[in-house]
Amino acid sequence: MTWQITQADRARWQRQAAAELAAILDECRDLPLIAWTVGPAGSVLVGQVNGLSPAARVREVFGAWRLALALEEHHEDKTGAGTRWLHAAARRHQVRVRLTATVFDSDEENSR
Repeated sequence: MTWQITQADRARWQRQAAAELAAILDECRDLPLIAWTVGPAGSVLVGQVNGLSPAARVREVFGAWRLALALEEHHEDKTGAGTRWLHAAARRHQVRVRLTATVFDSDEENSR
């Protein structure tokens, strides 16, 4: 017997993720706005912090959201040429919530 993922399964997962996003936005009204994506498969929700802001601001916003969402799995990876990728994740109410940010280090930070 094989188990198949149906369109109804995918739709249910997206509704779960969208409902969790609504709950998160209600709980975190005072945090800066970020972009959110509901995943096409599985109950996945991804928040993206705008990396075009100054590096210190990106880190501040990422940190505030990470703490508010209690995202304990967090990492920072150097991706090259003064760019870092921040990511954190946790499961909230059956939804995998991920947070990402790209930090473009300024010349001032790179000279430290």
